[in-house]
Amino acid sequence: METIGVSPGAQSGDFFAVLRSRNLLFPEGKQTVTGSGSLLLPESTTVLGFHYRDGVIVAGDRRATMGHTVIHDRADKVIEIDRFTVMAIAGAPATAYEIARVLQHSFEYYRRSQLQPLSLDAKVRMVGKLLKENLAMTLQGVGVVIPVLTLVDPLGSGSPKIFFYDALGAQFEAVDFAVSGSGSPAARSVLQYLNRWSGSPPAERTEEDAIALALQLLDVAAESDTATGGIDRRTKIYPQVKVVRKTGVRSISEEQLIRLLPAAP
Repeated sequence: METIGVSPGAQSGDFFAVLRSRNLLFPEGKQTVTGSGSLLLPESTTVLGFHYRDGVIVAGDRRATMGHTVIHDRADKVIEIDRFTVMAIAGAPATAYEIARVLQHSFEYYRRSQLQPLSLDAKVRMVGKLLKENLAMTLQGVGVVIPVLTLVDPLGSGSPKIFFYDALGAQFEAVDFAVSGSGSPAARSVLQYLNRWSGSPPAERTEEDAIALALQLLDVAAESDTATGGIDRRTKIYPQVKVVRKTGVRSISEEQLIRLLPAAP
C-alpha cells in the first residue's frame, strides 16, 4: 500500500504552502513559467480606508510594479464603482480592473432595470462572488486581488461601512479601518497605535485632519515598502483620496491634497 506523506504546509495549516510543495502554485505566487521563460505580472499596493468623524476616508498610492521594476507611477487604485461605492484595489491590476468594470455595469444595469439602486448587502456579496470566481487565477498566483470596499446604503440612512476580503472571497466588516497591499503592515501599525493609545483616534478627526493622516500613512508605507509609491512633488505624483459620506462619494482634488501636505524638508 502506498504511503502518503504529510507536507510541512499541511502540518502548519498553510494552504498555499501545500499547493506550492505539490507544484500546484507558481513560484513565489507572482509569476508563471512559460515555454519562453518567466512571465512577471504587474501588481499594485498600498490602499487603506478608515472612519473619521463624518464618514470614511479611502486612499491609495499610485505605484504599479513588475517584480522589482516600477512600471507605472500613476495607477488608479481607488475606483468609484457608483456614487455610493468605492473599491480600493491591491494585487493584480488586470484582474482588479475587470472586477471593477463588471461591478460598474452590474450596478448600473440593476438601477436602470429595477428603477432602484442595488442594496448594500447585495453589493458586498457580489464582490465576494467575483473574487470566488477568480479562484483558479488566485491559486496560480497570477491574479490575486485583495480589495477594500467602502460604501453607503442608498436605500437607508446608515453611515458608510468598510469591508475587506480574503483572496477566496470571504467578507469581513472593518470596525475602525482596513488596509491591504504589501505596505499595509506599516500603515496598520500606525492606525492601531492611533486608535488605542494616541488619545486622538481617526474616528474623532475632522475631514481635513483625516485626509492629512491618510497622506501620512501612505508616506510611512512607502518608506518601508519599495512597491508602494510615495509623494513626489517634483513630478506631481500624489495619492488618490476619496471621501465617502451619507450623501455619496467625493474625490479630493490635487490642489486640496497639496494644501494638506506637510512642508517639504
